[in-house]
Amino acid sequence: MSTARDAAEDAMPSSTTVPTRRGLVSGPSSSDAHGDMPAVSVIMNCLNCERDLAEAIGSVFAQTFDDWEIVFWDNGSTDRSAEIAQGFGERVRYFRATETVPLGAARNLAIAKARGEFIAFLDCDDVWLPEKLERQVALFRANPRVGLVCTDTVMFTGAKELNRLFEHAHPARGRVFRELMTTQWISMSSAVIRRSALDGMDHWFDESLNVCEEADVFYRIAWDWELDHVDAPLTRWRVHGANTTFRKFGQFAEETLRILDKHRAMYPGYDERYADLVALLRRRAAFQRAVALWREGRGAEARATIAPFDASPKFRLFRLATYLPGALFDPLARLYFALPAFLRR
Repeated sequence: MSTARDAAEDAMPSSTTVPTRRGLVSGPSSSDAHGDMPAVSVIMNCLNCERDLAEAIGSVFAQTFDDWEIVFWDNGSTDRSAEIAQGFGERVRYFRATETVPLGAARNLAIAKARGEFIAFLDCDDVWLPEKLERQVALFRANPRVGLVCTDTVMFTGAKELNRLFEHAHPARGRVFRELMTTQWISMSSAVIRRSALDGMDHWFDESLNVCEEADVFYRIAWDWELDHVDAPLTRWRVHGANTTFRKFGQFAEETLRILDKHRAMYPGYDERYADLVALLRRRAAFQRAVALWREGRGAEARATIAPFDASPKFRLFRLATYLPGALFDPLARLYFALPAFLRR
């Protein structure tokens, strides 16, 4: 999703194990607090993000809600990221990794340093609008059963706004596990999580995942907690050529099925209660795999992969696209994300 994500994934191979939360919090972590505990810990993970970093941090300082800290985890930057972050003063708690690790692991290490009642995430190329934290914290305070609050998100590049996330992925409130699994509406930089929701898990970000570790956390929170959202575009997600969504469809396919297997193991009776989700995730993984094949110039294999699922408008459109050169994927993908929701199912 971000520059930090892409650089971290390219730097290190994925782990094959799921870390426990308790294993990550050994030694000085959230207990190394100084003075009063902030209400919100803002997690910023960075690997060579100097281009947009000052704007991102500045958007936290511009918040109308002032009870926050930034936990800045430098994953081994070699550019001016450290200088920029430390230049904002003591409210940015700067930590530098001894070695570069995948983004999920880096997020876990940063969370272990957080002192807040709520954990927010801001990728270093994204931006918040000033009322974001104030409106999200109010929803948490109003309902102790809420474990996660997100906001609508504007996707933009340069000075151009592309679209809004809630335009095509209409969010639901309450116990909405099935709805979230069906339609993902949470952008990482919009999410704020109640710390006790994280502490109730046996692991935070699954370090065996490299592209779906964010969604995996959101799904597990939705299983146990209510979700809420602010129906206003208070998060800005910067889209650029390195965005993971457009680069690693093959990994999405593999990890979609791994999340399915994980849920089936964690939640008794899953196949019977959520037969629709089992079918949906298998269909989604087939589409993601087919996209990866097409990008490699293997259009016939892509069509064979989606053949059992060829009834939906999305699959019919994609089948036609596979007769075109795979090099057209990027512009066609951006067109696809601009389609109405019923065509993207």
